[in-house]
Amino acid sequence: MPNSAPQQHLLPSLLSLILLFLLLGQCLFTKTNATTTAQKFREAPKFYNSPSCPSIPISSSTMDLCSDQAVHVAMTLDATYLRGSMAAILSVLQHSSCPENIFFHFVTSSSNSISNSNNLTHIISNSFPYLKFRVYPFDDSAVLGLISTSIRAALDCALNYARNYLADLIPPCVRRIVYLDSDLVLVDDIAKLAATPLGNQAVLAAPEYCNANFTSYFTPTFWSNPTLSLTFAGRSACYFNTGVMVIDLERWRSGDYTTKIVEWMELQKRMRIYELGSLPPFLLVFAGNIAPVDHRWNQHGLGGDNFRGLCRDLHPGPVSLLHWSGKGKPWARLDGNRPCPLDALWAPYDLLQTQFALES
Repeated sequence: MPNSAPQQHLLPSLLSLILLFLLLGQCLFTKTNATTTAQKFREAPKFYNSPSCPSIPISSSTMDLCSDQAVHVAMTLDATYLRGSMAAILSVLQHSSCPENIFFHFVTSSSNSISNSNNLTHIISNSFPYLKFRVYPFDDSAVLGLISTSIRAALDCALNYARNYLADLIPPCVRRIVYLDSDLVLVDDIAKLAATPLGNQAVLAAPEYCNANFTSYFTPTFWSNPTLSLTFAGRSACYFNTGVMVIDLERWRSGDYTTKIVEWMELQKRMRIYELGSLPPFLLVFAGNIAPVDHRWNQHGLGGDNFRGLCRDLHPGPVSLLHWSGKGKPWARLDGNRPCPLDALWAPYDLLQTQFALES
């Protein structure tokens, strides 16, 4: 009996460890499945700047990397979503008026073997021989202990949280960046998105959706707590999707916003205040204080909901970016011969070589 209290005290910790190992196993299993399936991609055509594009010195990669004339794009890169990433890169280049002025920053998981990380880099280089890019390893251990299980296992992989640490990973000379998920394609010039005005104080810009039920992103525990429920006091907080963001990295660094996000994740480990992966901490820190972006830059939700991934239509209005957020991904539905109508808009950017093409 004297040991019963310590055992009861250890039980929550043991359960957390078990959940963490299950989470790691599920992410690694998905990655292993993706890497063991040989994916070969075609070489994309080279795209050239229009005459009106600003000139960027090409004497060194550092000058490209640090140029304010360049459009800097950050994406995560892993085997699971590689096919989507390749399509997204192609769409960015194809619709850019100054494609040679785009610099990509790819974040990969440090839990990948060196050979796998090198393979990802090799695939990018082979399909885009002229692409300007740099790869940054992300230390999974920095975030694994902070991840809480959410409504969909794919949302719980450590690389989904790498966007929290972009300001630490990317060199300080890069002052502004466009962050993009891997399950989207652009049909407009990314320079327009990158030029979004942030005003005097905003750290990031994203399309807001104020008709969404904002309270549903947090648990009754959050809203019933007198202190926590005041988090959004004085803020016109609306939902925004973190798959498309324009981020002022200088302001992020000076405001130490990574720490602010981590503090909310630490609280989530002690008391469950939200359910949906990496999004709620962003809402807690930024909702109501972001610069607006036209909805055309994130026609999101095309992957359906987080449970069944049913087909969805476009939101009303013009389209500059199509985003298959949700469970259903266009490449998986096309391969399974059960595509949604809008998946046909993704297919032209698919660089995967089919078996027929390989045999030819």
